[in-house]
Amino acid sequence: MQVWRPRDLVRHVQSFWNLFGLQRIPQCIRHLSLVSRPTFAVYTMMYNLSATAAARFLCGPVRIGTLRPRCVCGLVDVLRGPGTDNEQAKSGRLVLPVASRVFSRSAVQRPRSAKRSFRSAAALVSRAPSSWKPFLYLMRVDKPIGTWLLFLPCTWSIALAAAPGTLPDARLLALFGVGAALMRGAGCTINDLWDRDIDKKVHRTALRPLAAGTITPFQALLALAGQLSLALGILLCLNWYSVLLGASSLLFVVTYPLMKRITYWPQFVLGLTFNWGALLGWAAVKGSCDWSVCLPLYFSGLMWTLVYDTIYAHQDKVDDVIVGVKSTALRFGDDTKPWLTAFSLAMIGGLTTAGVSADQAFPYFIAVAGTACHLAHQVWTLDVNDTGECWKKFASNRNLGLLILAGIMSGTLLRG
Repeated sequence: MQVWRPRDLVRHVQSFWNLFGLQRIPQCIRHLSLVSRPTFAVYTMMYNLSATAAARFLCGPVRIGTLRPRCVCGLVDVLRGPGTDNEQAKSGRLVLPVASRVFSRSAVQRPRSAKRSFRSAAALVSRAPSSWKPFLYLMRVDKPIGTWLLFLPCTWSIALAAAPGTLPDARLLALFGVGAALMRGAGCTINDLWDRDIDKKVHRTALRPLAAGTITPFQALLALAGQLSLALGILLCLNWYSVLLGASSLLFVVTYPLMKRITYWPQFVLGLTFNWGALLGWAAVKGSCDWSVCLPLYFSGLMWTLVYDTIYAHQDKVDDVIVGVKSTALRFGDDTKPWLTAFSLAMIGGLTTAGVSADQAFPYFIAVAGTACHLAHQVWTLDVNDTGECWKKFASNRNLGLLILAGIMSGTLLRG
C-alpha cells in the first residue's frame, strides 16, 4: 500500500484542483497529519474555501487504497468527532483521537483584540469547579458577546424611555442584564439540544458539552429548567404588560434553532428574538409600548442582527454545506456586501426615525452618524473568506451598541 507524504498530497490536490478549472488552490489545507494505520487521514481546515466549491468537491473521508482524483478535493476534517477532550479545549487546542495516535492542532484562532475582551469571562469559567464547567460552557459564559448583543437593545429602549434630564433606571438595567445572561444561556442550551448531532460534525462546535458528551441531554434539560425559572423570577419583577410581552418571546427562543433546517434566513428569526428587549425595555419603564418609538427601534435591531450574524455565519459556511443547514451567508454568497449595505442603511433609517419620535437631542444623532461610519467600515473592510476577520467584525458590534447607548443617554440628559 502506497504512503504519500503531506507535501506529495498537497501537490496532487493542486494538480487536481487545476484539472477542475480553478487557477489556484485556496488556503484550505493548513494542517496535515499522517496516521500510523491503513487509513490515511488528512485534517484540513477549509474555512477559506467558498461554499460553492466545498459543495462541488466534498466527497467524504478517503482511504489510501481508494484514493481517486474526485476525492482528493474532498478531504475535510476527517479527524474530528466525538471523544474530543474538552479540558484541552480551554487552552485553544483541539485534540483529535484517531486510531492509535492522537494529534493536537490549534483551533481557529481569534484576533487578540477579541480575546482580550473575553479574558475575564474565560478566566472566571477556568477557575470554576470542574463539575460546573460543562454547564458554564453550555451557557457560553466564557463568550459574553452574545449576552451583550441581547442586552444592548434593552438598554437602548430603557434609556429612550427615561425622563428628560435623567439617566436610565439602574435597577431596570441590572434586572435586564441578569435576564439577558439567563435567556442567552437558555437559548444556547435549546440550540445545543436541537443541534447536538450536527455540532459533532462542525469543527467550531465539536467541543460543545452536548456534542462532546461531557453532559447528557437530561442534564441539559435540567439546566434549561433552572435558567428559565430564574429568568421568570426576573420577569415577574416587572409590570404585567411587560410580563406578558416577555413571555411571548419564548416562541422565537424555542423555534429559532430549527429555522436553519428550513430557510436560508435563520438570522431573521434570530433578529426577532434578540431584539425583543427593544419592546420590553420601554414597556418596563412606561407600562406599555409607544409603537412610534418601539417599532422603529425594534426594526433597527433586527437589521443590525442581520448584519452581524451574517458576518458570523461566514465562519461556518463550509461546515454548513457539509451538514446541510442554511444561513444568510450561503444565501448571499459573493453578494454579501450589497446585502449588508442595505441592512445597514435600513438600520440607520430606523434609528433616525426612533430618535425623531422620541424627541432626542443632537448627541443622539451624532451617535447615529458614528454608527453609520462603524457599519460602513465593517462592510467595506470585510473579507468573508477570512474567519479571523469575520470574528473580529462580529465582536466589534458590542462597541457599536455601546456607542448608540451613549448617544441616547447624552441626548436624554441634554433634553432636561
